[in-house]
Amino acid sequence: MNPLEMSPLEILAAAGLISIAGVAAYIVMADRKIGSAAIAAALCAAFLTYSGVTIYSEGLQTVWTNHTHNMWGVQVWWDLLFSVGIALFLIAPRARAVGMNVPLWTLAILATASIALLAMAARLFWLESQAETSKPDNLF
Repeated sequence: MNPLEMSPLEILAAAGLISIAGVAAYIVMADRKIGSAAIAAALCAAFLTYSGVTIYSEGLQTVWTNHTHNMWGVQVWWDLLFSVGIALFLIAPRARAVGMNVPLWTLAILATASIALLAMAARLFWLESQAETSKPDNLF
């Protein structure tokens, strides 16, 4: 497809794909035990902003309409639910280990999906990095 012939929504979709490909490459290639709080926070802020604009321009009812309009809508809805469930399954034990309020974060995730999940990841990564830097060096 010619990028000059793409609609604004197609450009936004392609930009999302390119962005996530970059983040995925970073995750795969980085040799880190703790994720980047800054990247998670930046993604949260960007997605929250975009979501706010979308809600303002199209309303909340459209979310349900989009996910129940046809089989693909339901498939995307289920994909979102599975992805959020898997992410929470993987992140919850680490969050508990650093003293985060997992039930409260879970309610936020159920209400906003990836927005709160990204915020939770940013907080988790920050807490883990603080714990890592406060450990005394083992000299032996």
